[in-house]
Amino acid sequence: MTTTPVNLLDFDLDGLTAYCEGLGEKRFRAAQLFRWVHQRGVADFSQMTDLAKSFRDKLAGVAEVRALPVITQHDSRDGTIKWLFDVGGGNAVEAVFIPEDDRGTLCISSQAGCAVGCRFCSTGHQGFSRNLTTAEIVAQLWFAEHYLRRHLNTPDRVISNVVMMGMGEPLQNYDRLVPALRTMLDDHAYGLSRRRVTVSTSGVVPMMERLARDCPVALAVSLHAPTDALRDHLVPLNRKYPIDELLRTCTAYLASAPRDFITFEYCMLDGVNDAPEHAQALVDLMRAHAADGLRCKFNLIPFNPFPASGLTRSPMQRVLAFGKLLNDAGIVTTVRKTRGDDIDAACGQLAGDVQDRTRVQDRVARQRTVVLQRMPAPQASGNQRKAVT
Repeated sequence: MTTTPVNLLDFDLDGLTAYCEGLGEKRFRAAQLFRWVHQRGVADFSQMTDLAKSFRDKLAGVAEVRALPVITQHDSRDGTIKWLFDVGGGNAVEAVFIPEDDRGTLCISSQAGCAVGCRFCSTGHQGFSRNLTTAEIVAQLWFAEHYLRRHLNTPDRVISNVVMMGMGEPLQNYDRLVPALRTMLDDHAYGLSRRRVTVSTSGVVPMMERLARDCPVALAVSLHAPTDALRDHLVPLNRKYPIDELLRTCTAYLASAPRDFITFEYCMLDGVNDAPEHAQALVDLMRAHAADGLRCKFNLIPFNPFPASGLTRSPMQRVLAFGKLLNDAGIVTTVRKTRGDDIDAACGQLAGDVQDRTRVQDRVARQRTVVLQRMPAPQASGNQRKAVT
């Protein structure tokens, strides 16, 4: 019976140390091996010249560094690069590299599809197939970092920031996510700062609490609405973890966070959540929670339309006016620059290929019977649920 080799990308350093000890090797060998794999991008054990030959031979029989096959690569006019990776079973996931003057950011997927089903996200409209393994999460960074070094002909680190904002809800794949984060942070691997690794979540409250204890990194929360009545329809997870509970958890997270604020993502949807009264409701909401210690920044995201959503992008003039209302109220607010939209690599556009197990198309068809209209002015006195007609 043939045993499938262990993929070393599945281990953080503690896991690799335990694995090496199980092979009869000393602990320090794991750090050496970790550096070869992640810092140098070497997959051939015979090239790891400071490892004992007996260890290399042993590894060659039981382990491998198995990358994800690249199906396609698309290069944007603005320098953004999008890769489509084959994760087997008819599923493919996307990762995006975004170069800027002062940083290089890689956006990574955590699931094949997504089960949250946000109205404005093309990934969610494809449904959900499965969680990615730790190796499949790390492999996106492993490939991108060492591809870019070769492409740019540099020995220096190219990727300075990682954002878990690709396909999937990272915190619904918690047990595979955390070892991947630890590998990104480890000085023997990529050595990224906790401030430069961001987990984006739609608000999985119990896992946010666990992340604060286990591996606190920067946090970005997909808010997108100032009231439960509207957020229930835009972000269905809100029905389980409503806004006040989510914001209390964000406040508690700050005690462990590497940054002194939480970033809130707010996708600007024409006629849905972009009116001045929505901005004022956000100001009132944030002021109420600031009294308990919540500090935040807002990132306004121009919506990237796709046919199945039934939604359109807010005019830029309205986006800027919305941001001015927040900034004038003392809430630091920026408008995200759209990058890679010519290759469908912008926020909310990552879709890949998913063998849906959740019958999402049936669910979307039912949702279309609920029409989102321009909301009445939200009540500043509270965040009670209302029916959206």
